[in-house]
Amino acid sequence: MNLSELKPAYGSKHSDFRKGRGHGSGNGKTAGKGHKGQKARSGAPRLGFEGGQMPLYRRIPKRGFTNRNTKEIVAINVDVLNRFDDGATVTVESLIENGVIKNPRDGVKILGNGKLTKKLDVKVNAFSASAIEKIQALGGNAEVV
Repeated sequence: MNLSELKPAYGSKHSDFRKGRGHGSGNGKTAGKGHKGQKARSGAPRLGFEGGQMPLYRRIPKRGFTNRNTKEIVAINVDVLNRFDDGATVTVESLIENGVIKNPRDGVKILGNGKLTKKLDVKVNAFSASAIEKIQALGGNAEVV
């Protein structure tokens, strides 16, 4: 053990500190509020207050609507599935392993663009109608997980 490797015991250090507990604490007297002024008082203005001027968050125009229930779905075309072996089972995990997608986000959907040449058992979150047709035409299976 070296002196450079010494660490305090777990739980003995606190990130918060006690404000205004005397000069020796290093944060006594004014307790980090400086000397006088509006921000030293109780009832200092709220966050974003600009002294009566119209605040920035009200000056910037607001447009449109953001639906908080929307899902971000990753779309993959059927022709990308040709990189899998004939008769393989394609899942979201296998798509990540093969580098087809990096982050599945809220789901994966197979779209019907391109040609499929292999019989595959595909298990993802969603399919387009044309993708299901192309997968089943070769004897494969399209299953919604």
